[in-house]
Amino acid sequence: MAFHTFHLVRKLSAICLLVFSGVTSELCSSSWLLHTGPHLLCMPGRFPCFLCSSHHSSPAAFLGVQSSEFTELSHREAEAQRSHHWARTGERDSHAGLPTPQISERRDPYPNRMQMPQGNPLLLSYTLQELLARDTVQVELIPEKKGLFLKHVEYEVSSQRFQSSVYRRYNDFVVFHEMLLHRFPYRMVPALPPKRVLGADREFIESRRRALRRFINLVARHPPFSEDVALRLFLSFSGPDVQNKLKESTQCVGDEFMNCKLAPRAKDFLPADIQTQFAVSRELIRNIYNSFYKLRDRAERIASRAIDNAADLLVFGKELSALGSDTTPLPSWAALNSSTWGSLKQALKGLSVEFALLADKAAQQGKQEENDVVEKLNLFLDLLQSYKDLCERHEKGVLHKHQRALHKYSLMKRQMMSAAVQSREPDSVEQLESRIVEQENAIQTMELRSYFSLYCLHQEMQLVHVYLPLTSHILGAFVNSQIQGHKEMSKVWNDLKPKLNCLFAGPNSSLTLPRSPQDGVSPH
Repeated sequence: MAFHTFHLVRKLSAICLLVFSGVTSELCSSSWLLHTGPHLLCMPGRFPCFLCSSHHSSPAAFLGVQSSEFTELSHREAEAQRSHHWARTGERDSHAGLPTPQISERRDPYPNRMQMPQGNPLLLSYTLQELLARDTVQVELIPEKKGLFLKHVEYEVSSQRFQSSVYRRYNDFVVFHEMLLHRFPYRMVPALPPKRVLGADREFIESRRRALRRFINLVARHPPFSEDVALRLFLSFSGPDVQNKLKESTQCVGDEFMNCKLAPRAKDFLPADIQTQFAVSRELIRNIYNSFYKLRDRAERIASRAIDNAADLLVFGKELSALGSDTTPLPSWAALNSSTWGSLKQALKGLSVEFALLADKAAQQGKQEENDVVEKLNLFLDLLQSYKDLCERHEKGVLHKHQRALHKYSLMKRQMMSAAVQSREPDSVEQLESRIVEQENAIQTMELRSYFSLYCLHQEMQLVHVYLPLTSHILGAFVNSQIQGHKEMSKVWNDLKPKLNCLFAGPNSSLTLPRSPQDGVSPH
């Protein structure tokens, strides 16, 4: 420990002498002091002062300035010295030969970083209509193609925004999904439907097609995703091997944390009770998900019953037609009623047309409710599930890595204390010091990522609330489907009623068509 303190004090003394003697202006032109000096002087810890025999929280405090003030001063000094160095040498470091930027042109040292929005970037101002208007993507099944061993399914993916139509396989969706998780680990990335199993039937393939359509539409309407190059490639690239193209597009690009300018400052925009808000939001989403899951289950059953009702009506009409088409001769003892049976058969045969029409109306209602009600409920459930998955990634990923980094740091500190007590060789102590500094940097990065993850969670929760008005669209579609379906079927039933008169109008029959309760006659 004494060896470490001696060298640190010697380095700080040299810096102090350079600062006070005016030599700093010459050293600031070197990249080491420009980039390392501010971080060295603001490094946290307890540093002994050789002037006042006290301890300071950082080398900057040792010099008598605040860390933030010194950092700002250092950057301004560095800019001034860069300009002085360029003017004196005619060089621009690695940018030699480029034109001199004007004063109004403030060069961005990180041109790939996302631009910081105006105002409070934590708050989103989107509406549901704005999100839905970003794009509408259709995913249609095209005929199966035979492979060497198995058939494979292809989809035609059409985007309104890009005016494109491309062919994609399920594995293309898988690679695209992996790219999104790599680029946006702190955002709601919807899950993909399961991979095809052996012996998959048409129902499974259709269900997966619908799930893929929901996935790509949620992605295409998500604000950060919609501006990423991977989405443009997936929806518009028509060349061969789109998977390698997607991988190449993200090879030299870090995740959102590395490309977002406000990522290091995410903590400044978060409310003080962000952890409490996160816990409350997570519980709210869990409750909403459970309720919408039950709504989706009932809506599926209602739509399924309408389709089953259509099938039953169709079979009912076919049986009436079969009965009217029966050619079995009447026995001799029933010959007196042959005219009655003949007229009944003729009437029954004609009723199959109306029942087929009723079956068609019921099937249309069921299909409409599947598309307008069940699918929208599934879309919202996919969004809610992606938020739940994001919360798990935050806890099991970012927070877990942060805790591991802190644990590793504490172990290194103990080793450092043990090495100081045992008076080990200076080289081994310096190596341990270097590892501790690296671990401190890792902890700082993980802490920044943790705050940025909470920042993104806060925004994703706002997106979920933007989608909440979709509930009124779903209920409106359900009510309209029921009204329209019953109205159309009621018309067919009313048209069918007069055709039943012939069933009760035989020459020797005194029966008449039963009157409904609305006619004022009791059914009893």
